[in-house]
Amino acid sequence: METIKTLNKWANAHTYYPLDLVRIALGVFLFIKGINFMANSQVLVDLITPIQNWAGGMLAIHYVAPAHLIGGALIAFGLLTRWAIAAQLPILIGAVLINFMGEMDTVNLIIASITLLACVFFLFYGSGKHSCDYYFKMQQ
Repeated sequence: METIKTLNKWANAHTYYPLDLVRIALGVFLFIKGINFMANSQVLVDLITPIQNWAGGMLAIHYVAPAHLIGGALIAFGLLTRWAIAAQLPILIGAVLINFMGEMDTVNLIIASITLLACVFFLFYGSGKHSCDYYFKMQQ
């Protein structure tokens, strides 16, 4: 618990508006991807075809869109950011791996890799000073 408090203190002391804009952009991007997957579910089914025969194929289809929708909104507002990102990590790791198991699409690989790296960064950095987490913490 002390490690998290230390990381939060460091992040709040070294917060910058550009990092908050990156966090918000990441959340909006994931939210839009969630809307895209819900509107065009066939795209998601086509992406998951390399793992279709595995037991988690159908579970993944029903997990990805809601996780992106809810997680993207939470990340954009900076509310429960680390929890929301923890829910995104298995999806993003799977998105990177699917490019190696199925057809290689370099654009999707680059987008998934950048999103994964941004999520790992914010998993350690936290939501920052300009977020709902910080606002609610200061209310106590």
